[in-house]
Amino acid sequence: MRQIDLLQRAVVAFFRALVGLAFLVLIVAVLWQVIGRLSGASPVWTEELTRFALLYLAAIGAGLSLRTGDLVNVDIVSESLPERASWTLRLISAALIAFLGIYLLPMAWKYTSIGWFQRSPALGLQMAWVHFSIFLMLALLAFFAVLRIVGMLAGTTDGRPRAPRPEGEE
Repeated sequence: MRQIDLLQRAVVAFFRALVGLAFLVLIVAVLWQVIGRLSGASPVWTEELTRFALLYLAAIGAGLSLRTGDLVNVDIVSESLPERASWTLRLISAALIAFLGIYLLPMAWKYTSIGWFQRSPALGLQMAWVHFSIFLMLALLAFFAVLRIVGMLAGTTDGRPRAPRPEGEE
């Protein structure tokens, strides 16, 4: 289980960095657009880049949010049940999320591949890179749900969302 924990920490750190990068791109593009509007020469591509950065921010953040419980979580019923029943419902919920994410991956890939025939109007970017954000979101949701399932079955977690820990804290 130590290897799974190390893998999870590395993946979480990597995707947190990517969320930070997407947020940085979003901030820079919006600032550039605002400054451009004040000067009367707002570049057209900043609006498109802002939209694309926001898509990746949401796509990458969805899996991390599943892990930390920042997604919408209606647990008033499940948490009022006895611990064993509550644990079972959390396991079923994680399994359904993993199943749905994995089930939708081939369709998301088809959607992504359609983007190779299109380019964004302002940036000229292949739309497959933009469409890939949907595939990435589903893959990350499935990945973190599977990690939750493995942890629950191994007994290393009870399946409740985990708040992020400061670096170095065990």
